[in-house]
Amino acid sequence: MATVNEIRSGLIDKILSIKNKEFLVALDKLISSSATTNDMVELSSEQKQMLEMSDEDIKNGRLISQEAMDKRNLEWLNGL
Repeated sequence: MATVNEIRSGLIDKILSIKNKEFLVALDKLISSSATTNDMVELSSEQKQMLEMSDEDIKNGRLISQEAMDKRNLEWLNGL
């Protein structure tokens, strides 16, 4: 799967090779109409509650390192 930067670079290369003005105008309109600057995601009440619980865990020092979590996950996977 291509990364975002690879896709973006490929698109730029393709756009630079286009000579048809009408096509470029249409493409510009398409991109302008679909581009949004406020891609806000509305969270459900359950998601908000989980984030609040996470904040409380952090405040109260209930943390686990990534290394320890990886070890737990590996042990769990080996137990399947």
